[in-house]
Amino acid sequence: MTADPADVDEAVLDVVEDIPVGRVSTYGAVGRLVGVGPRRVARALSRGGAAVPWYRVVRADGPPAEPVRARQLELLAAEGVPVRRGRVDLDAVRWPED
Repeated sequence: MTADPADVDEAVLDVVEDIPVGRVSTYGAVGRLVGVGPRRVARALSRGGAAVPWYRVVRADGPPAEPVRARQLELLAAEGVPVRRGRVDLDAVRWPED
């Protein structure tokens, strides 16, 4: 049985809302907590992510999503998230810690 897409979106948004200030997660990590793949996390954030700190979710290797790159880096910098060469230093700020 497939989960209701609205329920999946809500679960993703709930997890993203729990990411602490100054910490960052990945699409895959959020997906593992919810039980979906990283692309499904990205889809949920593109639909309703404005209501949560969407910018605290990056790709697995640390860069932000290209369409929102500049704004995402600006918001992360405002929270003191370390960024080197356009990539978040996930070793320093990963949430949840593996």
